[in-house]
Amino acid sequence: MEHADLVGLGSAVLLAGLLARLARRFGLPSVPCYMLVGIAFGPGTPGPVLVDHPGELSLLAALGLVLLLFHLGVEFPLDQVVGGGRRLFVAAACYIGLNVTSGLLLGLALGWGGSEALVLAGALGISSSAIVTKLLIELHRLTNAETPVILGIIVIEDLFLAFYLALLSPVLSAAESPAELAEDVAMSFGFLVLLFAVARYGARAVAALIGSREDELLAVLTVGLVVLVAGLSQEVGVSDAIGALMIGLVVSRTEIRERVERLVLPLRDVFAAVFFVTFGLTIDIADMDAVAVPVAVAICVTLLANVSAGIVTARLFGFNQRAAANIGLTVLGRGEFSLILATLAVGAGLDERIGPFIALYVLLLAVLSPLLATHSRYLARIMPDRVLRPGWRYVREETISTSCTHLDQIRVTRTDVDVCAACEALGDDWVELRLCVTCGHVGCCDDSPHRHASTHARESGHPIVQSLEPGEDWRWCFPDETLVRAPLGAQR
Repeated sequence: MEHADLVGLGSAVLLAGLLARLARRFGLPSVPCYMLVGIAFGPGTPGPVLVDHPGELSLLAALGLVLLLFHLGVEFPLDQVVGGGRRLFVAAACYIGLNVTSGLLLGLALGWGGSEALVLAGALGISSSAIVTKLLIELHRLTNAETPVILGIIVIEDLFLAFYLALLSPVLSAAESPAELAEDVAMSFGFLVLLFAVARYGARAVAALIGSREDELLAVLTVGLVVLVAGLSQEVGVSDAIGALMIGLVVSRTEIRERVERLVLPLRDVFAAVFFVTFGLTIDIADMDAVAVPVAVAICVTLLANVSAGIVTARLFGFNQRAAANIGLTVLGRGEFSLILATLAVGAGLDERIGPFIALYVLLLAVLSPLLATHSRYLARIMPDRVLRPGWRYVREETISTSCTHLDQIRVTRTDVDVCAACEALGDDWVELRLCVTCGHVGCCDDSPHRHASTHARESGHPIVQSLEPGEDWRWCFPDETLVRAPLGAQR
């Protein structure tokens, strides 16, 4: 690499970091910032060019891709997936199925080719774990009832990614006959099974190979093993990304997992930034005009698929409209995996419009996803009752939380009282009734003229009320200002 390229690469990475730091103040993810700097200062954009030949950075970019997938494998919480239960797998299958299928159909409708459609299916179908996790933290939703489900879905998505890459690699290799394609697919999945077997039975041997008390040696040995396995994967016709992901799963089952995760994290972040900047450098901004309309259609299709998957998931777990909206809009962001698939497609010589298409798609969703997730209550407000259980009609916009600290004061869950005695004494009507679950007092709701239920809670210090409307199964904690789900049928 010439000195001019070093200056250009250093300048691009520095600018990308500065832009990402600025974006963090507005709650935006860093990945699109890296890519945007690459686009702005690449040879495909008028103005100053920092790197004239992005192809010369391919090895550094490949290292960023490999470390990104390896670290994902190391972090993969296999126990969480296994313990998630059947409903979680059904919800994840619904989410992946709707998004991947809609992406595949859109790709076919564009007429770019079958291989291109498969790439678009993955790019549109797999959300960004980093963006989703960051959103949950910044929006203070870690204690929401739907958050464990969201995390479970993105974890299963990561596992799906390994199988999808194993399927996509032979397709991108342009096999000359169906028999050759079948052979390549068998080779790809065979290699995947082999690495799963190593993860299951060979973790101790891998730990002995790279284990060291010195952090320096552990880091060197780990990176060497990861790059070697990724290279061998590529040699046998399987994506280097699969090899990196699977060797990460192997290391995740060793006693040195936490040390490896800590040591590789800064390397991953630096080289992943180089990968995203390099991807941006390869984009010709003039090509974005040709894909603007397809990208707009893709965003609408993704939004529709996500909201539909959020509704299905909410029905599976008994959540309300707000939780359904939160699920659908939180996992809307696309990022690193979409760009990985775009890189593989460009490297395989597929339609040149794929790169600009996915770049613009990721950039726009990176901005829209946080905005839509932040204002999910507006979607919950217009979501019809019939798509979920009607018991959430009154509280469709409220967030169900697991952080209520007053559940120990629930003592009364049923009553035969079906009137607001205070309203009767005044000769007034009420809208709905609420039961104090601490003492059994029945009062009218806050939409009623006198709000006797909340008045009782304020004067007595009893924190939680339960709806007495037929079919409704929620409770409200006044001090914590949060919705608490009650067992269905607990009213009377």
